[in-house]
Amino acid sequence: MKKVLLILFILLCFLWLSGCVQQPIDDGLSSQAQSERAHQSAKIHTELAAEYFHRGQLDIALEEVAEALKARSNYAPAYNVLGLVNMALNENDKALDNFERAVRMAPRNSEILNNYGWFLCQRFLQRMDQAIDYFMVAAKDPLYSTPEKSFANAGVCELRRQKYIEAQIFLQKALSIQPNYSPALVGLIDIDFQRGNLIDAKSKLVHLLQNNTSTPESLLLAIQIEQAMGDQMAADSYIFQLQKYFPDSKEAVAVREGKIR
Repeated sequence: MKKVLLILFILLCFLWLSGCVQQPIDDGLSSQAQSERAHQSAKIHTELAAEYFHRGQLDIALEEVAEALKARSNYAPAYNVLGLVNMALNENDKALDNFERAVRMAPRNSEILNNYGWFLCQRFLQRMDQAIDYFMVAAKDPLYSTPEKSFANAGVCELRRQKYIEAQIFLQKALSIQPNYSPALVGLIDIDFQRGNLIDAKSKLVHLLQNNTSTPESLLLAIQIEQAMGDQMAADSYIFQLQKYFPDSKEAVAVREGKIR
């Protein structure tokens, strides 16, 4: 919330200052100044859109993206956020177009490549190899601040197609960068679960939940493990936590709709 308010404050200051500046003479410097103002406006609206997306306020996120693209129609990060929003809305065709535009506009932007790879992994299983390629380009970018995210995403995606050895390599690589990175830890436990090593999976997950903040992914995996071990009471406890703390997550929705495996 504080970050949203800070971005709003910056935007208001930016708009106020822009309004107070006298209209410059129409020369080269004027065009440069106008371009910079448009860029800053697009950037701020995109950051707001991303914040609203993470808060689940997708309608407001769409409004902010529209404002960003009104300021600068070729602003790649805005299309990146738009892709994430449309992905959340299950508008896969729109999301695909958004991500492809973003990649064309900014082919070296590792955050965009990572998100596009995640989208392909989740929605187009037949394009998994392409998704892994995008993750690797992002992860190996020395300027990318969170390469562990791309390595973990690659591991989770390999896990989806039951390539356990490849998945383990990617997940351990993520942990070599960020030793307590929860998505990678959950992914390794999921490998044990899918391989039928239920006792090991449960032991590791209990330790994870005791020492880390719960996430929808970790709680869903806990439910699945307990159900596989025949302990419905323990599973119900995790279901309660999932519905209480993450009611709008896709994991909570899947449990309510009976879609967990």
